[in-house]
Parts: sequence; structure tokens; C-alpha cells
Amino acid sequence: MASKVLDLLYWRDVGTTGLVFTGLVVGLACLFQLSAITILSNLGLGIMAFTLPVRFLYKALTLVRISDGSHPFQSYLDEDRTLTDEDTVRMAEQIVLLIATAVTEIKRLFFIDSIMDSVKFVVFLYLLTYVGVQANGLTLVMTGVICAFSLPLLYRLQQGRIDKIVKAIKKLVDKITEIVDLVVSLAKPSPAQGPSPTPTPKNKQKTK
Repeated sequence: MASKVLDLLYWRDVGTTGLVFTGLVVGLACLFQLSAITILSNLGLGIMAFTLPVRFLYKALTLVRISDGSHPFQSYLDEDRTLTDEDTVRMAEQIVLLIATAVTEIKRLFFIDSIMDSVKFVVFLYLLTYVGVQANGLTLVMTGVICAFSLPLLYRLQQGRIDKIVKAIKKLVDKITEIVDLVVSLAKPSPAQGPSPTPTPKNKQKTK
């Protein structure tokens, strides 16, 4: 499954990826104006408007003995898309694992297991409030779909330049991190030295 998704995102099959990408963008654009039920019902009617006349045409050709009576969509009917017991168990385990991991992480953030992580989470939620004012969830989904199909293709076409830019940014971030660490280390007060240990008195020699 993951390999098929990567094939789509990296445009390894241009025809299939173009069809999926166009369908997703058009479907999301339609959701701005129509409800999901309306879109799904019209999509189903569009498919039936094609398959039903084709099936009637082949049936008529069979009656006049021009065709051998083969089903025009038999290859699609013969495809086995059923899940085996092992596939079902594996998918269920993955879904349960993802849900449990998400619940554990959210609980850790809300109940302040790590102060820095919770502060970052608060900043992220605060920024999301501004994003929610400017755009709705459907706009974000469409933007995510366009970026998911565009950025991998852009990276494949401009891999050399992007790698150079990423290396330069990484070096800059490392230098800034070193400077910040140095400033923090200099700003820290030196640990207070404890009292010097008193010398132990030497035993006096006994006089004879």
C-alpha cells in the first residue's frame, strides 16, 4: 500500500497519477459548492450513465449475432479485491496501534509530561486559531493534496539545487545553535566553590 502511494506522489505512472490528482482536486473544489452526498450521488450517476448503455449495446450486438456475448466489464468483475484474514488482522492492528499512539501523545501533551513539548503544543494550537480564521479545513485539505503531489515532483526535478539549499540551511542552523549554546554557557553563573578543607593536625611526637 505504501509503495503504491509513493508511486502516485512521485509521478512514476504519469497517467494514473494525473487521473488521481485531477479527481482529488476537482472533487475537493466541488465540495466548496455542493455537499458530499450530492457529489457522490452525481458521480455514481455519471458512472452508471456510461456503463449501462455500454452493457445494453453489447447485449444488443449479441442478440443480432454480431458479438460473441462477452461482458464488456468482465475483467473488472473478475478482479479479486477481497481481504484475507491475515490482511484484515494486520490492518486492524495498525489502526489500533495508531489510535493508541495518538491518544498517548495527546494525553502526554495535555497533562504536561514534558514542559517544553507542551509549550510547543500550545504555540501550535495558538497558530492554528489564526489559520482557522483565514481558511477552513477544506481549503487546508486541498492545499495539502496539491503540495503532496507537487513537492515530490519538484524535488525530483531540482534535486541538486534543493540538496545544496538544505545543506546550507542546516549549516546555518548548526552555527546558530552553537552560538546560542555558547551564550547560555557563558551566562550561567559559575558553581560556588565550597569551603577549603581544613588540614588535619599532625600527631605531635611524644617527648621522651
